[in-house]
Amino acid sequence: MKVLSINAGSSSLKFKMYEMPKKEVLIYGYIEKIGSEANWKIITDKTEEFKGSVANHEDAVRILIKALFENNIIESLDEIKGIGHRIVNGAGQYQPQVINDTVIRRLKSLSALSPVHMKGHIAGIRAFQKLAPEITQIAFYDTAFHHTIPEENYLYSVPYEWYEKYGIRKFGFHGISCKYITNEMEKELNKKVNLIICHIGNGASVTAVKNSKSVDNSMGFTANSGLMMGTRCGTIDYTILPYLAKKTKKTIQELDEVLNYQSGLEGFVKGASDNRDLQKAIDSGNKKAILANEMYINRVIEFIAKYYIMLDNIDALVFCGGVGENNIVFRKKILLKLKKIGITLNEKANNHISKFSATNRGIISNKDSSIPCYVIPTDEELMIAKDTYEFIK
Repeated sequence: MKVLSINAGSSSLKFKMYEMPKKEVLIYGYIEKIGSEANWKIITDKTEEFKGSVANHEDAVRILIKALFENNIIESLDEIKGIGHRIVNGAGQYQPQVINDTVIRRLKSLSALSPVHMKGHIAGIRAFQKLAPEITQIAFYDTAFHHTIPEENYLYSVPYEWYEKYGIRKFGFHGISCKYITNEMEKELNKKVNLIICHIGNGASVTAVKNSKSVDNSMGFTANSGLMMGTRCGTIDYTILPYLAKKTKKTIQELDEVLNYQSGLEGFVKGASDNRDLQKAIDSGNKKAILANEMYINRVIEFIAKYYIMLDNIDALVFCGGVGENNIVFRKKILLKLKKIGITLNEKANNHISKFSATNRGIISNKDSSIPCYVIPTDEELMIAKDTYEFIK
């Protein structure tokens, strides 16, 4: 059965097609800078790169469908039995849903929680509805894995009626990634697991998993809470907003844009939201880059320490996400700072695990470490494909 995993952003479309249940990847790639002079990459047994005008998500889906036929992946759209979409925020909806007009209306109603992400999700869905209307589309919510977070961890210390009337609460994010990592660790250890999962990429979060269920996540009502990130500020004192609104004459919406897109690492060094560029700035002796990186690491350690106290008998600390999987120095600095709780780094193992090395997964702690520390590449697309297959088979 052929299924397609889709992650549609505001100006991008990432895709991967699988033959299920074999989990065989047939084709994958991305189209980015939609709405302008775009570039895209199509990968099968060869890699092809292109540039050209892509006006909208409908054009992007046309490019994808054309690639499926030109690379002999399909002979008819009927061969695609399901399209699974990553949806960033389901609010109180935790189960997958077959996408129809009612679901789309609900997604639109949630746009205020994730305006940029949701706009892209809906545009991608609409494009497939128009160009491949017979294929079942399914929404998988990135917040769903965190529905097991207990009340004392998801409520805020604000008037309770805000929760009752407006749904103000922590939702947690990176749930599809955390579900995949939890499944992988269950297979690795052959049991239900207690984990601290560090999903560190441009967006970043730490999750506490108890008995294979999420019990807390560093993100909150939106994905801007918690850790310092590539362009997002993470948790800050809320009174900064009214103070700056008065001082700068900016609206709350304008300040929200700054906190979402011009803060985090980007707020210290322009262009440093990409961790590779941050590392170049650090290597060149840029003091702001060095400071930002120390702040970044310290925020991660704060949540690891919090969840270390919260959980009993922790089976593993797991790094995933683009930075967590590939930045050897970042992992080293974190684990060295965790010596106080008995974690010990196996530097040789750490130095040889990344997508640029012979292996991209494994244990990076010593045998005497109080908690085994792993690098496990996450695979949200495969998780979506597996769940799509299970949903429609």
